[in-house]
Amino acid sequence: MKLLLLSTLFGVLCYSDAEKEGNACINANAKYCGECIQAGAKCGWCKDPNFLKQGETVSARCDELQSLMKRGCDAAMIENPHGEQKILKNKAVTNRRKVADGVTKKQKPEDITQIQPQKLSLTLRSGEPQSFDLKFKRAEDYPIDLYYLMDLSYSMKDDLENVKNLGTSLMLEMSKITSDFRIGFGSFVEKTVMPYISTTPAKLLNPCTGDQNCTSPFSYKNVLKLTSDGKKFNTLVGQQHISGNLDSPEGGFDAIMQVAVCGEQIGWRNVTRLLVFSTDAGFHFAGDGKLGGIVLPNDGKCHLENNVYTMSHYYDYPSIAHLVQKLSDNNIQTIFAVTEEFQPVYQELKNLIPKSAVGTLSANSSNVINLIIDAYNSLSSEVILENSKLPEGVTIAYTSRCKNGVVSQGESGRKCSNISIGDEVRTGMWRGPPSWRQPCWKPETIKIKPLGFTEEVVITLNFICECECHKEGIKNSPLCHFGNGTYECGACKCNEGRVGRQCECSSNDVATEDMDRTCRKDNDTDICSNNGDCVCGTCECKKRDNPEERYSGQYCECDNFNCDRSGNKLCGGHGRCECRVCICDPMWTGSACDCSLDNRTCMATNKQICNGRGICECGTCKCTDHKFQGPTCETCPTCPGVCTEQKECVQCRAFGTGEKKDTCERDCSYFNLIKVKDRDKLPQPSGSSYPVMHCKERDLPKHWCVSDCPAGPDIIPIVAGVVAGIVLIGLALLLIWKLLMIIHDRREFAKFEKEKMNAKWDTVSGTVLAVLFCHNHRTCGLVDADAPNQCWTPF
Repeated sequence: MKLLLLSTLFGVLCYSDAEKEGNACINANAKYCGECIQAGAKCGWCKDPNFLKQGETVSARCDELQSLMKRGCDAAMIENPHGEQKILKNKAVTNRRKVADGVTKKQKPEDITQIQPQKLSLTLRSGEPQSFDLKFKRAEDYPIDLYYLMDLSYSMKDDLENVKNLGTSLMLEMSKITSDFRIGFGSFVEKTVMPYISTTPAKLLNPCTGDQNCTSPFSYKNVLKLTSDGKKFNTLVGQQHISGNLDSPEGGFDAIMQVAVCGEQIGWRNVTRLLVFSTDAGFHFAGDGKLGGIVLPNDGKCHLENNVYTMSHYYDYPSIAHLVQKLSDNNIQTIFAVTEEFQPVYQELKNLIPKSAVGTLSANSSNVINLIIDAYNSLSSEVILENSKLPEGVTIAYTSRCKNGVVSQGESGRKCSNISIGDEVRTGMWRGPPSWRQPCWKPETIKIKPLGFTEEVVITLNFICECECHKEGIKNSPLCHFGNGTYECGACKCNEGRVGRQCECSSNDVATEDMDRTCRKDNDTDICSNNGDCVCGTCECKKRDNPEERYSGQYCECDNFNCDRSGNKLCGGHGRCECRVCICDPMWTGSACDCSLDNRTCMATNKQICNGRGICECGTCKCTDHKFQGPTCETCPTCPGVCTEQKECVQCRAFGTGEKKDTCERDCSYFNLIKVKDRDKLPQPSGSSYPVMHCKERDLPKHWCVSDCPAGPDIIPIVAGVVAGIVLIGLALLLIWKLLMIIHDRREFAKFEKEKMNAKWDTVSGTVLAVLFCHNHRTCGLVDADAPNQCWTPF
């Protein structure tokens, strides 16, 4: 059994926000336990009545778990609820077809299970991911419904002849895949208004000139409801006739929409649904209806009367997005069988429609059966997960471990390919709850399913909004200043309009001078650092327009948005702001976290930091040797090149010449010298990280460079070629001149002959000739002036 593992990670927005903003628990300024635990998964609430110290507000009970314990709160007194899950329906996937007494029994679609579990409930806490397992398996012998939608414009006349026998032939081929196969047929042409068709009475009866078998134009007809009778398919399709329209694109989108939404008339079952769309032309889409005065958008509803679409003149063509939605909602997989000319157009359309395929249709549709089988195998071998709309703040990220150990993430993580019938898909899913918000959410329901399949997993999401200790709260408790609040989780949750640790003050009370004194830091003149109000001797920090920006601290002296910036990003995007100081991420430093401690960008090709000639500061080399430049101090514009440095040693060792020829053995024996006759035979070092240089240098006149200098040109052939070229050009010009003179002489002689002939005509006695057109002859001749009704033929 081949296994395919898909893992789905549901990320959490609030969790990432908490990481960026520092201690989200403190920043939440929670007034009761429920607010605290919604601030993030790291937050806990200390319900010990004696936990708070002098001057601390109620919100100090909310902090990260480790911090609470360090401050003296016992672990047993910390409220830190966790999410849970319950599987409500868990029917096992169908393994194989039932066999009894050696005979295979066909199973009903409702008896086949391909996804497990089918229903579960998740209780989620903000910032805490939940996981569950999901299994998907393509069942053997799964029923298939196939609807063949064909373009019946005149250009498809030859194709119709081949489709007439499609029913029984396709039934035979599909029986190799499933024993429960049904087929239906529909046809389309175009909207029945100008300028798509001709609306003259004669053209409405027969739009095809000279063809008596051409039927009246129509938008879409449901010719045959899905049936298992292949012969009936052949009979009804054989009775169909070609029609015609004026423009090249067809109204196929109208037909697809009706096939998708008219489930009862088409006869779709809750099984694999295939729609084969066959055409040799393009398509009209939303907006094109304006040409015919149709401006109402397509409503996406069924409008079949007597199996004919009746609203083509009223509603515009559907948009591509609208079709994608309806095809997905009805679990229909589309196969575009189109001619080679329109293959690129429908390939682009396929990229917009999930679970669709494109096949090249031959000129007369003779290959349609093989095309359908290949497309079905392609579609069925691919699993793509999709989910319904999620509550705001909940995100999903998919990570798939596909067949053969292939792992994919992000959007591609939704998909695994090359799945065969009987292969099992095990999916580990992770879900995170929404970001903190108030009031807390009501239960939500979402669905996850593989595209093109009717089965799905129904998940109910419940959100943890209160602590367990909330259930033990005492309303109007005397501990809350004569019953001005509810005593729960070790603190007073004040009634509306009351504030303070014991709800002892009214929020409308005017602060007195004594209360103001406790709201000033180190006897400062500013109350609550000008960032809050002093209420009952306690600073209530102001709220910012941006909910991500907060004041905090006993005197509202801290904030998370006034830290240094780099690249217009707070803390350079590499840290978090806490009390106006950047707390940098690992491998970053500086007041704005803009200095990288990663020295990989300073590494030279010789694996030395800055080539050993500089220091690496914030990921950039500062060269200490001023002769060297470049990002890794490897460039030296003023240094002699290696070729120049080694020139004299190469001369003395290779040719016995040069300034070092007398001291060659002493000064030039530190390298190996290899002589080659051809440049192509130069040795190529392998496995080295150092650059390879080829040098070209001239030796003394006696010795020219051996392998790198090209041979000088051969002068004699060049001179001979130039002389021969000049002679040939001269002869050609002479011949051209001679030819032109002959042509001129012949023209002059012809002119002379013509004048001589005209001289003979003038000598006709007793006759005056005039050149006219004969009215009853097609050619021009001579007319006798004395006998104008007689026409003469030229000599």
